[in-house]
Amino acid sequence: MRIRRRKHLEERLEAVKDYFIVADKQIIDVNKAVKDKKYFNFTEIFGNENPVIIDIGCGKGGFVTELALKNPDLNFIGVEMMENIALLAAELAQSKKITNLKFVNSGAEYLPRYFSPQSVSRIYLNFSPPYPKKSNENRRLTNSRFAAIYHEMLISAGEIIQKTDDKDFFDYSFFSFNENGFETFVLTDKEVNKKCYGVMSEYEKKFINLNSSVYALSAIKK
Repeated sequence: MRIRRRKHLEERLEAVKDYFIVADKQIIDVNKAVKDKKYFNFTEIFGNENPVIIDIGCGKGGFVTELALKNPDLNFIGVEMMENIALLAAELAQSKKITNLKFVNSGAEYLPRYFSPQSVSRIYLNFSPPYPKKSNENRRLTNSRFAAIYHEMLISAGEIIQKTDDKDFFDYSFFSFNENGFETFVLTDKEVNKKCYGVMSEYEKKFINLNSSVYALSAIKK
């Protein structure tokens, strides 16, 4: 589905530029880009050395914004590949005057270029597209390629929290993380609530209201 370009996009992006960590997009080829390191300096970006937590595919930013509000002693980064959507997330953060949250307008495959090894404490993957067709497995954010990226970025015993409404995708992800350097656990509702600080994403609220099942896992880096 094509996302319509928002009116006055450039002006609105300029108004929230302080909420974006600028990613260099001059190199389009992923293989070349990840070899040309442009590591973010989080001490300079946030002005402190607090742990860094990222939300990959943050969408309009509701989940990561609330996390940041509840945890001023942690630093948060929302990653969103769609510029139009990332704009809405940044505008939301600005409206709440949050100081411990930034956004990166980038696809997850480019993250090794910007995040140095062992620089992230936790990664959230909330209701990522399951891409059920076998031919689209390379696009799943929990396949072996992405699992390796997360493993490198995370600190020792760092954690991935994944939630999805798709049981097949959940099973696939559980196996993928187990096979790629993680110890994986099924999470109860109580455990999910604790690890997410009582915050639910927009999709999670929708599925709960529909009495649909939500599956959650924790993958701990070995």
